[in-house]
Amino acid sequence: MRAKREENMKDLTVGKPFEVIGKFALPMILSMIFQQVYSVVDSIVAGRFIGVSALGAVGASQPITVIFIAIAVGTGMGINVVISGFFGAKKYKRVKSCISTAVITIVIMSAVLTFLGLLGCRWMMGAMSTPGDIFEDSALYLRIYIMGIIFLMLYNGANAIFTALGDSITPLIFLIFSSVLNIILDVLLVTAFSMGVAGVAWATFIAQGIASVLAVVTVFKKNSKIQAGNYRRFSPLLLKKMTWIAVPSIMQQSFVSVGQLFVQGRINSFGSVVVAGYSGGFKIQIFILSVLGTVGNAVSSFTAQNAGAGKWERTKEGTNAGIKMIVAMAAVFSVLCLVFSRQAMGLFLSGNSAEAVRSMGVGVDFLRINAPFFALVSVKFVCDGMLRGMSEMKGFMASTFADLIARVSLSYVLSVPFGATGIWAAWPVGWVIGTGVSVWFGKRAQKKYI
Repeated sequence: MRAKREENMKDLTVGKPFEVIGKFALPMILSMIFQQVYSVVDSIVAGRFIGVSALGAVGASQPITVIFIAIAVGTGMGINVVISGFFGAKKYKRVKSCISTAVITIVIMSAVLTFLGLLGCRWMMGAMSTPGDIFEDSALYLRIYIMGIIFLMLYNGANAIFTALGDSITPLIFLIFSSVLNIILDVLLVTAFSMGVAGVAWATFIAQGIASVLAVVTVFKKNSKIQAGNYRRFSPLLLKKMTWIAVPSIMQQSFVSVGQLFVQGRINSFGSVVVAGYSGGFKIQIFILSVLGTVGNAVSSFTAQNAGAGKWERTKEGTNAGIKMIVAMAAVFSVLCLVFSRQAMGLFLSGNSAEAVRSMGVGVDFLRINAPFFALVSVKFVCDGMLRGMSEMKGFMASTFADLIARVSLSYVLSVPFGATGIWAAWPVGWVIGTGVSVWFGKRAQKKYI
């Protein structure tokens, strides 16, 4: 069967791997930059226009919002790998069936997550020992965020479908639109309407909602243009296949988030000033690592398409190209972060109050401890992407758990003698261990198939 493909759809099984991945990854990198703008702008507006306590309130709910993001991202990974494989193998009827099955499943999952999230909102904030002076604002922000889970899930699902079809341009267009809208609404609702932390949350809700609806509509239009005859709108068999990849990915992403909950609980014990500083520093780090992680996602789609086409040697070539690309990018980010960490923290905090100065110092320390290791953890991102693309989920999971266990346990151990600085130092140790495990499993997988 042949597919009538749009120009944005790209076959990743032909062409020089470095060039193919580079051209494919660039729009994904730009997309991630704009996606991270959501979170960063929320914190900037909260910290500069409302105050240190508002920044702490947004940051305190972050480990919980990250759990929902983890579920959305993990689900997207399962969708992406399966559709990429079928697309590379030219099995277009299964591609169409996977797309409709994925959207239906996402809607059902979103309803369940929204119900559970609203039910346990305040309990989760309490379980993290959220400081009393920011508890109510944190809970309010979280409730509004949870009501928009369906938009989060649908957008990530749509993004996974686009990239599986070799289309990294369309997600970029939607993210540019939604990011600009989010910025406008953030400033408008907080400054003009004085809605405080609630305004920050509603801005994200509205912007992401509009973008996700447009993305899903575009997905179905794109699906209708793939000519493959009659297909099943919902396939339990294909759902099982996507679940095989998605569940380990969700578990990986979620366990990382749960681990972060424990770390956040320890950080919260140091008070709202430390929470605010950490929140700003962590936002910057997540921004950088998320951008770098898109190269790993590009390698995952590249690997899955080529594995589906039986071109195993190209998967190795793609992995090597991805490592060269991501290490160079990470080195640049490390230097920028080390040199301009104080200026970066200044985006979130202003003024010369004792609280603002202390919070800024906390964020700067966090960044300067972790920045030298960005290149190392970037190698892990690429190896993880290759493992996902090959459906080698055991290695993918093992590397994550090794990193997580080391980081969480050391956060508690090192914080006793060194305070908050000991928590920051736990990150690089976890990255070293996790990267070593990922590389080992990656080499093992290559020997198995090549």
